[in-house]
Amino acid sequence: MRFENHMSKHGRILVAMSGGIDSSVAAIMLHEQGYEVIGLTMKTWDYASSGSSSKETGCCSLDSINDARSLAVDYGFPHYILDIREEFGNFVIDNFVDEYLAGRTPNPCVLCNTHIKWEALMKRADKLDCEFIATGHYANIRQENERYVVSKGLDDNKDQSYVLWGVSQYNLSRTKLPLGSFRKTEIRQMAMDMNQIDLANKSESYEICFVPDNDYRSFLRHRVPDLEQKVDGGNFVMSDGTIVGKHKGYPFYTIGQRRGLGIAMGEPVFVTRIHPETNTVVLGREDELLKSEALVRNFNLIKYGSIQEPIEAVTKIRYKDAGTMSTIVEENDKIKVSFDHSVSAIAPGQSAVFYEGNDLLGGGFLC
Repeated sequence: MRFENHMSKHGRILVAMSGGIDSSVAAIMLHEQGYEVIGLTMKTWDYASSGSSSKETGCCSLDSINDARSLAVDYGFPHYILDIREEFGNFVIDNFVDEYLAGRTPNPCVLCNTHIKWEALMKRADKLDCEFIATGHYANIRQENERYVVSKGLDDNKDQSYVLWGVSQYNLSRTKLPLGSFRKTEIRQMAMDMNQIDLANKSESYEICFVPDNDYRSFLRHRVPDLEQKVDGGNFVMSDGTIVGKHKGYPFYTIGQRRGLGIAMGEPVFVTRIHPETNTVVLGREDELLKSEALVRNFNLIKYGSIQEPIEAVTKIRYKDAGTMSTIVEENDKIKVSFDHSVSAIAPGQSAVFYEGNDLLGGGFLC
């Protein structure tokens, strides 16, 4: 389907619209800047299949889809709904389950951005003759030395560059992030100024979209019906192998976990390792969580094409991590990270993301 590009100063752009404040304001901003905006809302999962008893909320709910459509109607640009539940389920959700069954802690938002949302947007952008796509992420993109470089958003509290480390150079070259130079408070004020009062007052969700009650254990039980029978009753052991109790199944624990272990040791103990092959969860003191090195697999580099010589970088091992100075270098198809001082609770499967100042060097998955 084609649209006549008769009023556009900047060309046609496909905007991912979740129905929330960020993507909605992004769409309005681009529309007012003179882009020919086409809105697209992606239906990524089927709420009924999650096993949740919570009320349907978030980016995939019918209310959110209707909010996105209504905004497009108000501003006079086209809006489409793209059903990618099958691709999303086959890749993101299956990976989420598989990672927990492998004793790791998955990072579904990174996988979704990298392999599902950006690819789906690009395919539809090409079909609709859109030169660019846009999202409501708080981050920035610039071109430098023939590379497209992602950098942190102005608002430290909302910066989302961490989840963009897997986006390809080609996709970055066609992506606009209009919110990167604004603070969240400014975006809310913009919504108010645009007379979008309901939008400005919308609450935000920080949960995984397909685990809306934030109970991943219940989600795993729903997706793998016989899981509990298979893994219940494994051993809690100390680092020397001493058995100290029984647990409810290794997939229901994560590295660094202290609460909810159901075991009294007379002193605080934490999950330090998980061995799925023996259904064993290793416990230890807090200092046993400290590591000075890490290996990162399946990495993607953003600022540079390779890291053959050691580079000093700040490494974040989880989204809200402040980051730790480190030295990184490519080594045998992995990135070796040597931290300047030990870090706690490195969880295999989570993302390690590298920064040089505000610039995103790249990232990968912790081994």
